[in-house]
Amino acid sequence: MLTDLPNLLTLSRIIIIPVLVGLFYLDGDGWRWVSVVLFTLAGVTDYFDGYLARKWAQISAFGRFLDPIADKLLVAAVILMLVATGRISGLVVLPALVILCREVMVSGLREFLAQVNVGVPVSRLAKWKTALQLIALVDETDIGAVAPRNPVHEVSFRNRWGTGLGYEIPEPLWSPKA
Repeated sequence: MLTDLPNLLTLSRIIIIPVLVGLFYLDGDGWRWVSVVLFTLAGVTDYFDGYLARKWAQISAFGRFLDPIADKLLVAAVILMLVATGRISGLVVLPALVILCREVMVSGLREFLAQVNVGVPVSRLAKWKTALQLIALVDETDIGAVAPRNPVHEVSFRNRWGTGLGYEIPEPLWSPKA
């Protein structure tokens, strides 16, 4: 059970958290790339652990219990490190706070419902929510400092949530300066 590949993939998301936290404190483009690659791999394991468990008939109570916890720990650790290192600040912290509060609330609700023998299966919408969170956080793990961005249409978590105005489209490079 614990040594089944789907459960090992889930556990790998938890094991990688201290490494990702440490990478936030290292300077340099190479370390940023390493953090993005590790975080992306962790996100990919979120898909494959469930897929393989279903395909190989290795669905377990342990896996059903640990998968959402691994997701929440990974997302919470990265959000907290983004705030701690100042990569998100000001009003952008509010959506991060909402995400963290929601994660804690859902975990508490699941715990309560488990005590009264009510199962709460993970919905397809919840799976999409997690995937979108992971994709948005890949952008915020600072790959933008390494990879070139489209100067006409830069879209990031910071711009979408920080301005409150939707997508921020910078002035084109060819426009005259005032």
